[in-house]
Amino acid sequence: MQLRKAFKFEIMPNGSQIRRIKQFCGCSRFMFNRALAWQNEQYEQDNSFKFSYTKIANLLPQWKKELVWLKECHSQVLQQSLKDLESAFKNFFQQRADFPKFKKKGLKESFRFPQGCKLEQQNNRLYLPKIGWVRYRNSRDIVGEIKNVTVSQKCGRFFVSIQTEFEYEIPTHKGGEIGIDMGIARFATLSSGEFFEPLNAFKTYKGKLAKLQRQLKNKVKFSQNWQKLKEKIAKLHHKIANCRKDFLHQTSSKISKNHAMIYIEDLQVSNMSKSAKGTAEAPGKNVAAKSGLNQAILDQSWFEFHRQLDYKTQWQGGFLVAVPPQNTSRTCPCCSHTAKENRQTQANFECVECGYTENADVVGALNVLVRGRAIVHA
Repeated sequence: MQLRKAFKFEIMPNGSQIRRIKQFCGCSRFMFNRALAWQNEQYEQDNSFKFSYTKIANLLPQWKKELVWLKECHSQVLQQSLKDLESAFKNFFQQRADFPKFKKKGLKESFRFPQGCKLEQQNNRLYLPKIGWVRYRNSRDIVGEIKNVTVSQKCGRFFVSIQTEFEYEIPTHKGGEIGIDMGIARFATLSSGEFFEPLNAFKTYKGKLAKLQRQLKNKVKFSQNWQKLKEKIAKLHHKIANCRKDFLHQTSSKISKNHAMIYIEDLQVSNMSKSAKGTAEAPGKNVAAKSGLNQAILDQSWFEFHRQLDYKTQWQGGFLVAVPPQNTSRTCPCCSHTAKENRQTQANFECVECGYTENADVVGALNVLVRGRAIVHA
């Protein structure tokens, strides 16, 4: 099968290359905003909203004549920015995302080359059109034919994401089957009894983050000290995200390599983490407790863990099955008796019918395993 995979590395550009990269980011952002503004103007004129990449791409030569500095940017970078706008409109019309918004300087700065890039892994360098040869931190080998290269900037550092395509033969997985129960006290509990402790990256650093944000409040906006604190806060957020990603990748890789058939709860995270404030006429109850629970749920990144398990299991030749999570921790795995009284505490399970006792998360994982088998054999 044809497999597309991305390899991300940090690059080390020199001074002139950094200026070029920032200039390309600005041109890409400007072209996205210019095309979005033009599209909005067309809608106001005739009230018909049909986005056409070809029509807007034909306006590029005219815009380059009006704004000469656009010629300094690579033409493919500008075209790919219009492609991104086309994708944004497709997602909007298919109700997968909100209406496209104008891009803001300093947020998600990036641009993409669909072709023209060269790679020398033995010399740890990469050629980017109109930028030149750039050194990168070569942490692993790149496999396959390069399809596109995305350059991004975050927290004063520069990164490159190289997407490749190659033939991949799916191996035959020799592992067994397992059920997974997701939780707060235990991040993931397996039906075998093994469990993974949560990392809680945001909880670990939220005290330091709050301190920096209080200091930022007392600074003069846009002053040098204000900008320094903004950079510190951005770097801390970046560190929290990296810690979480590293934990999720290590956990999902370990589970997918050792088990061929994985059953996991199909949790609706967006519904589970909704606010309990309510309205002025009908205010909510236990708002503070629900807010803390929502924060803990989002800190676990259950959806991202599910997504990583899905594609990594396919790479290993296994299967992932999503199971309805209703009453998984209230049903006895021995006698199948379902009752709220079976789970008297958050951690302990004791069946009121047959007296079976076990950790509640292990019981949930066992029931997920049973339900998953029923779905597969149905």
